Amino acid sequence: MPYVDGRPRAIDPVEHAHLRDATGFSPPVHRYAPGPGLADLVRRYWVPVWSLPPGTVSRQRVLQYPVCLVVVADSYARLYGPRTGLSVTELAGDGWAVGAMLQPAAGAPVWGRPVRELTDRFVDLAQAPGVDGPGLTTRIRDVMGADAASRLAAVAVLERELERLPPVEDEGRLVNAIVEYVEGDPQVRRVGQVCAKFDIRERTLQRLLARRLGLHPKWLIQRRRLQEAAARLRADAVDLAGVAAELGYADQAHLTRDFRTVTGLTPGEYAAEPDTRTAPPPDRIG
Repeated sequence: MPYVDGRPRAIDPVEHAHLRDATGFSPPVHRYAPGPGLADLVRRYWVPVWSLPPGTVSRQRVLQYPVCLVVVADSYARLYGPRTGLSVTELAGDGWAVGAMLQPAAGAPVWGRPVRELTDRFVDLAQAPGVDGPGLTTRIRDVMGADAASRLAAVAVLERELERLPPVEDEGRLVNAIVEYVEGDPQVRRVGQVCAKFDIRERTLQRLLARRLGLHPKWLIQRRRLQEAAARLRADAVDLAGVAAELGYADQAHLTRDFRTVTGLTPGEYAAEPDTRTAPPPDRIG
C-alpha cells in the first residue's frame, strides 16, 4: 500500500540515475510513494536535504529519466522537462527541495503543451497552467521544516495539488507503458522490439515520443543502458568488457563512447571516483 495511516509511505528505491558528485557525496534523500489513484501520474516524491560547510559546492550529477519534474525549493519553484544529457545541480550551504517525479504521461497536462517544448530546459512553476504554481510554492514553504513530520506535510501538499490533474488518457497510458517496458526489460536493445511489443510503426512511435517526451526511441534504450552501466561501475574490480557485453554493446569501445559523450567521463574514470555513502537520512534538515 502506498500510504500508511493516511500518510505517504517512505520508500528507498535503487537509484541508478543518481551518480553523486565527484567525491562520492550525495545528500540524504527522503523518497515517498504516491497515493492511491495517482500511479499513472506520479512515480514518486523525493525530498533532498543538505548542510554543507562554508565554501563547499557539491555538483550532483543525474542521468535523468524520460519524465518531467515538479520541484519546489527554498529559493525557487520549477517545472523541469526531460534532460537528454547529464543533469548537474550545484548544492551549497543549507537547503532542501520537495519534488515530484512525474510519470511520462503527466508532463503534458502539467505543462499544457507538447513536452518537446520543455526538453532540456525548465520554467518557473508559475508558467505551468496545469498546477497552481504560486499557491503550491507558498503552501509547501509554509509547512516545510526541520523534522520528518514537516517533510510528510510538504509531500501531502504537493500530492493534493497533483490530484487536481485530469485522468491519464489512452495515449498517455501508452506512453507510460512504452517507457516502463524499455526501462524494465534489459533485453530490449532495438527499437524494433518496442514496435513489435506495442504493434506500432516506428515512425508513429517516433512522433508519439517526440510529442509527449521530446525524445526519440533510441534515447530511451541508451539511457537505461547508461544508468545500468553507472550502477555496475561502482562495483569492485569491474570488468568493463563484461559490462559492455551484458548491456548489449558491440564492444567496450562503444560503451566508453556513449558513457563519455553523456557524462564527460570514461567508464574507468567514473569507476575510479570515491564512493562515499551517506548515513541514514536524519530527522532534521542538515
